[in-house]
Amino acid sequence: MNEDKKLIVVENSPANMIRLAVESKADLAQLKSLLDLQKEYEANEARKAYHKAMAEFKAKPPKIGKDKKVGYEKKDGSGKVGYSHASLGNVNEKISIELSKYGLSASWITKQNGSIAVTCKITHELGHSEETTLSAQADTTGSKNAIQAIGSTITYLERYTLLALTGLATYDMDDDGKASGAPVEYIDDKQRGQILDYLNEYKLKEEKFLAYMKVETIKKITKADFSKAISALENSAKKKEAVAK
Repeated sequence: MNEDKKLIVVENSPANMIRLAVESKADLAQLKSLLDLQKEYEANEARKAYHKAMAEFKAKPPKIGKDKKVGYEKKDGSGKVGYSHASLGNVNEKISIELSKYGLSASWITKQNGSIAVTCKITHELGHSEETTLSAQADTTGSKNAIQAIGSTITYLERYTLLALTGLATYDMDDDGKASGAPVEYIDDKQRGQILDYLNEYKLKEEKFLAYMKVETIKKITKADFSKAISALENSAKKKEAVAK
């Protein structure tokens, strides 16, 4: 039964349809339509592979401890400030090693226009990627010069965008956020659309889903929890299909 079903899927795949179209000397318009279909098919497969890999990564997340202490005298002379955090090197090394086991890799893009914005992108080996952006002002705490202030914020945002996108936190969580105060990033319209597509297509209960995600509305789902949301919906969809059979 399973072998028959697998065979049907292969025979009806866009790649096989293109092969048959070429053999039957289909016109260019038909071939273009099939090629577009193939691109959509591959993009969908890549997206599913990304979320599957991310779910597997989160099932066995790395434990990231604080390995760096920072202290400085307040500018107003009212005392000292001290905190500890996980360094970017520590966060990046531990997370990147684990991500690579599932065909995932992280990269960053930095922009400066008044404030400093850092975007972290995680890409799967099949091509699908997702990203999140955090922004903050230059960190002028302590005795940093202008360049050091910018570098400090970039390092902070690189660390936290990676943690946010993977849905992880450092052990006992960092307490250096007081210096930069990066805001929470919620899912965008495209991501909300993907969630709604799952809920509508498989007739899943939105109330139950929101309760699982611990939010009042879909708009309140953070980008850090998006992969968790998609994985939960995919699992619910599979269970519903299994029951239907």
